[in-house]
Amino acid sequence: MSAPPKRSSSPQRLIILIGCYTILLAASFFLSFQLRFDFNVEKNGPQWVNKVQWYLLWVVPMELMALYAFGQFRGFLSYFRTPDLLRVFGSFAVVTGLMVVMWMIPPSGTIPFSNFEMPPRAVIVANLLVSTMAVATFRVILRVYRERYLSGHAEGKTANLRRVAIVGAGDVGAAVAVDLMAKRGLGLKPVVFLDDDDTKHGHEIHGVPVADSPDQLAAVCNDYEVEHVVIALPARAHRRMREVIALTKSLGLVTEIVPSMWDLASGRVQASQIRPVELEDLLGRDPVSLDSELIRDMIQDRVVLVTGAGGSIGAELCRQIANRSPTRLILVDHSEVQMFQIEQEMIGLGHGSIVLPFVGSVLDRQRMSWILQTYKPTLIFHAAAHKHVPMMEHQPVEALRNNTVGTYQLAQLAAQYQVHKFVLVSTDKAINPTSVMGCSKRLAELGLQATQQTPGNTTVFCAVRFGNVLGSSGSVIPTFKRQIAEGGPVTVTHPDVMRYFMTIPESVGLILQAATQANGGEIFVLDMGQPIKIVDVARQLIELSGFRSGIDIEIKYVGLRPGEKLFEEIQHKGEQFVDTSHQRIFRFTANAPTPEQAQDWMNQLAEQLVPGRRNEVKQFLTKLVPEYTPFLE
Repeated sequence: MSAPPKRSSSPQRLIILIGCYTILLAASFFLSFQLRFDFNVEKNGPQWVNKVQWYLLWVVPMELMALYAFGQFRGFLSYFRTPDLLRVFGSFAVVTGLMVVMWMIPPSGTIPFSNFEMPPRAVIVANLLVSTMAVATFRVILRVYRERYLSGHAEGKTANLRRVAIVGAGDVGAAVAVDLMAKRGLGLKPVVFLDDDDTKHGHEIHGVPVADSPDQLAAVCNDYEVEHVVIALPARAHRRMREVIALTKSLGLVTEIVPSMWDLASGRVQASQIRPVELEDLLGRDPVSLDSELIRDMIQDRVVLVTGAGGSIGAELCRQIANRSPTRLILVDHSEVQMFQIEQEMIGLGHGSIVLPFVGSVLDRQRMSWILQTYKPTLIFHAAAHKHVPMMEHQPVEALRNNTVGTYQLAQLAAQYQVHKFVLVSTDKAINPTSVMGCSKRLAELGLQATQQTPGNTTVFCAVRFGNVLGSSGSVIPTFKRQIAEGGPVTVTHPDVMRYFMTIPESVGLILQAATQANGGEIFVLDMGQPIKIVDVARQLIELSGFRSGIDIEIKYVGLRPGEKLFEEIQHKGEQFVDTSHQRIFRFTANAPTPEQAQDWMNQLAEQLVPGRRNEVKQFLTKLVPEYTPFLE
């Protein structure tokens, strides 16, 4: 196997760049002179030929230095966008300005360069335009060549391109069209736009016509021989997106969707990186509007600690917190594997200098005390928990140790070391619980509220409840996808069971927003929209996978598992609703136990936490949480 070719060294690359730009700039300046004299420089006097040669000796080096100052020697010639065009024009504009100033200085023996012979004014102005056009054209040609013939997207045959209809003729749709036309190796050719804005109909975007509204998809696809549909609708248009997807499915068209505008704007993905339609696209709601300044003010230049940092919610907390400039981000997780993964991700995202990972359990009081005493976090986001309802139902002792005792111990340490704010990630299953997991979280909330009232406490404690999170570990979605991949059946517990769903970024964004509003002792509940039947989720996933529900893939009802409810609630009995400044966040307050009561509960609970006493432990919990309905084995 031959060795890969070596890349040009930096000096070689610089010489190539100087050579290319020198030829372009010299040709541009000569053309500017020809334009000034109607392409008859020689007939206007032989002295002009000599003058052109003289001007080239100092004009071209000035322009080269300007291009260098504007960063045009640091990039690759074949990468060229609007910002590069502006920098090229800016560099030549600076040179033009200097030449105009020098031209206007009257001859004098005392003023430097005043006797310097300058080109005619028309040549100076023409050279600005011609040089910019020459460099821009050269760079665009190189970019097109790279994208179409050198990049990986250009590999393979491009003659049999699939004809694509783009639904959405806005900024994202236009970006998709440009990217697909540039990268023919993707095998997709945009031939028509569809958009609900009838003022766009009959016009073209990048040479692609805007034919009609998406409702006319069948007729348009027939007229334009479309076999592939790309959806480029705004993120807020979820209802319209569902309608379009249903229509494309009924027509048997391959349907894909573009990344969100957030991902496009951040540069993480390109418009051409279309993907299959996911369940999140169908279940989504209007994007959450966050007060980013409040969140940044809470986090910036502070030490933040996240427990359960390797889990689904904990990892997203780390991502969003790291983007808001904390001085240090401390990660705690009992799983070495998950800790390694989130640490490597943080390093890859450029946050390695602020991340400090610790493998350990929140139940290890000595270790957690050392971390808090040594690094003095200002904020703690407590996401560490056992959360799988059926699994914890059979081992209530472990659920209570981790979720209840661990939270209470960590809260006491936070108060002892004067942490400014402590946020518990809770669950809607803590409301009138029927499971050990939900009951353990309810006790954790009560322990937090009691700690808030401890004499001399300065820490602000709060809890944030939300429901099922799409894509999190243990979520029903990965289970359904696995069952579909295996050919079915897809198992649903009950035809009427309903759950609230949120995406991971959405739920974490609202956790951070709720934390900014905490004054102490509150329980925040996130607006999760309308609950969705689990069987409907199963049907949609089956259809998105290209199968027919009940025909290709069977849905099988297996009955509610121990500890499960038909539906979840958002408000506990005795909790009072209080408005917040955010329409998607609800605040609830209630009479909390005293610190003495909570400590007594924890002492009694510690005596009960003996392995093998499942039913006894569950029956004891009814004394602490009267609304708890245990499942006895």
